[in-house]
Amino acid sequence: MQRLPALASALCLLALATPGAVAAQTAAAPLAPKPAAIEVDGAPPVPLAIAEATRPYLEFRSVRFQGWNPIDRTMLIATRFANTRQLHTLTGPLMDRHQISFESEPVSGLLMPGDGTQVVIKDKGGDEFFQFYTLKDGRLTLLTDGKSRNEVGAVSHDGHWLGYRSTRRNGVDADLYVIDPRHPETNRLVAQVTGGGWQIGDFAPDGKTALVTEYVSVARTNLYRLDLSKGTLTPLGGPKAKLAPAAFGKVAFAPDGKLWATSDAGSDFLRLGTVDLASGRFTARSPEPRGDVEDFDISPDGRFIAYTVNIAGESKLRLFVPASGTMRDVAKLPAGVIGAMKVAPWGTIGLSLESAKFPADAFSVDPISLAVTRWTASETGGLDPARNAAAELVEVKSFDGEPVSGYLYRPDPAKFPGKRPVIVDIHGGPEGQSRPGFRGRTNYLVNELGIAVLLPNVRGSTGFGKRFVALDNGPFKREDSVRDIEPLLDRLAADPQIDGAAMAVTGGSYGGYMCYASAIRYGARLKAAACAVAISNFVTFLQNTQGYRRDLRRVEYGDERNPAQRTQLLAISPLTHADRLAIPLMVTTGGNDPRVPRSEAEQMVKAVRAQGRTAWHLIALDEGHGYAKKANQDYQFWTEVAFWKQNLLGQK
Repeated sequence: MQRLPALASALCLLALATPGAVAAQTAAAPLAPKPAAIEVDGAPPVPLAIAEATRPYLEFRSVRFQGWNPIDRTMLIATRFANTRQLHTLTGPLMDRHQISFESEPVSGLLMPGDGTQVVIKDKGGDEFFQFYTLKDGRLTLLTDGKSRNEVGAVSHDGHWLGYRSTRRNGVDADLYVIDPRHPETNRLVAQVTGGGWQIGDFAPDGKTALVTEYVSVARTNLYRLDLSKGTLTPLGGPKAKLAPAAFGKVAFAPDGKLWATSDAGSDFLRLGTVDLASGRFTARSPEPRGDVEDFDISPDGRFIAYTVNIAGESKLRLFVPASGTMRDVAKLPAGVIGAMKVAPWGTIGLSLESAKFPADAFSVDPISLAVTRWTASETGGLDPARNAAAELVEVKSFDGEPVSGYLYRPDPAKFPGKRPVIVDIHGGPEGQSRPGFRGRTNYLVNELGIAVLLPNVRGSTGFGKRFVALDNGPFKREDSVRDIEPLLDRLAADPQIDGAAMAVTGGSYGGYMCYASAIRYGARLKAAACAVAISNFVTFLQNTQGYRRDLRRVEYGDERNPAQRTQLLAISPLTHADRLAIPLMVTTGGNDPRVPRSEAEQMVKAVRAQGRTAWHLIALDEGHGYAKKANQDYQFWTEVAFWKQNLLGQK
C-alpha cells in the first residue's frame, strides 16, 4: 500500500479522533515563553503567534553616548546585545562595537578625564539604589556602600575627583560626597544636608570649591558655593540675597572661572547664560526667545559652548562663542531628539540622537567645519525604518482656552483604508514631554495592526515654558490636566481617518495616573485602558514612595499631612472612583519599584475586580519603575498586543 504524505496522514487521524481530542489539540496551541520573573495575574497566556508576528519590531537596538576616552580617543557607548544594556567602545565611526561590561543588570558609565578610568553605575532589579564601580578587565570593583542610593554629580576639571550625592546616612537626605575612583579609601562626606534634591553641579577650576544645586521643584532651584575643605555651603548672593525663585538646569564652570547655567530667571523658558558668583544673578547669553535650552557643554579650552534647544519637540544643536557672542547652527545634523552630549578634550562634540525614522545612535560634530559623522547605525530587526510614520503635530484649545497639543502617528492609508482605531499614550513626569522620537515596539501597532497613536502634551508638560508647567500644580489643579484629554478626544473623533468609536488610553507613571483617570472620566468614549507603574491613590503613594523623594513629590502633588489637601488628594485619586472604571483594564507593575510601589497597582486591581470587571495584571519581580530587561519588555508588549486585539480591535 502506498504511504500517505504526512499532511494527509494527519488529516486522517484528525477525522478519526474524538471531538474531545480535537478540542484538546486546539486548546494546546503553542504559547510564547514567559520569563520566570514575571507573575501573570488574570491575563491569558500569550499565543506564540503574537510573539512571532511582532519579533522584528522587538529586535531594534539603541545607543546612549557615554563619553570620550582621553587616552586613545575611543567613544564609550551603552547599548544592548542580549537582555540588558551594557558598555561598549568604538575605535572609529561605524566600526565594530567592543563590549567591555557583562552584567545581568543594565549599566551606564563615564570616563574620568586624564587617564580614562572607567566608572560604572548599576542598580539591582530596577530598585534605583545605584552603586558605583570601577571597571577593569571585565570585572567590577565596588566604590560605594552597596546599600544606599548614589547619583553622579560632576567630575573635577583635573579628573581627580568624582562628586556625588548619597542617601547612606539615613536613607532620605542626599548628602554630598567626593571620591577618587582610583583610590576608594578617599571616599568622604563633604556636606551633610536636609532633603533629597541636593547635588554637586560642578567643581570650580581651582579645585577648592564646588557649585551645589538644591532642587526644590520644577520651578525653583537654589544655588550654593561649597568649600570642599570645610564643608560649608553659602548661598550665591549671600544669605540675605533677594533673588526671585527660578529654575536652574545644568551648571558648569568655564576654564576662566565663569559660571554658566541654564535658567528661566526673567523668562518663561530656560536660557543659556552666566551666573554672577557674588550676587547670584543670572544673565542670559543665548538668543532664543522661545524653547528650552536643555543641555550644554563647554569645550575644555573655553573657546565654545555646545548647547541644545528644544524647538517644538525637536532638538537643535548650536555652538556659542563667548568671546564674540556669536552663534552657529549645526544644520547637517538629522532632525530628531538629542540625548547626552559631551565635548572631547580635543574639541569634538559627541552626542546621541534619535528620530521617528531611526533609534538613538551616536554622532560626532566637528566644531570648526560643523561636519556631522555618524558613529553607529543601530539595527532595526531587519525592518526599513523609513516606513515608520512621521509625527504629525495636533493642536487644540482646552476647556479654558489653554492650547494643548500632541503628536499623532497615522497608519499607512493605502494599507489600512478607512477610519482607524487610536490609542492615546500619555507621558509620565508630570514634568516630562512627548517628543517626535523613535517609537520602537509601538511601530508594530501602527504599521501592522493599523492603530493610530496620539502622544499628548497636556498642561504640566515641560518644553512649553514655566507658566504652562505650573498649570497642574497641587491637588486643586491636578484634574485640569485630565480635562485636557477631552478636547483631544474630540479632535480625534472629528478626524475623517480616525474611528471615534474605537479609542483607548495608555500611560506610565504619572501617565499611568492619567490613564486611570481618563478611563474613569471618559470611559463611555474609550474601549480599554493599559496603565503601567501608575499612581492609584495619591495619599498612599506619598506615604509609601521612597523617603528620599517624598518631599519633592509633595511639592508637585500636594501634602497628604495637610487635612484640606489630603481630602482633595483622595477626591481626585482613581482608587476613590474605581467603581466607575467599567472598561477592560491592563496593569503593569515592577516588583522593586521605588517610586510607585506595587501596592498602588494591587489595590486598584482588587477594587476593579470587586466590581466584577476585567483587570489583567503583570508583575515583574526583577524590575522597578518600568521594565528594562528585554525579555520582560517583550512579554509585556505581547500581552498588550493581545489586550488591544481583544478589546480595541474586537479580535479573539
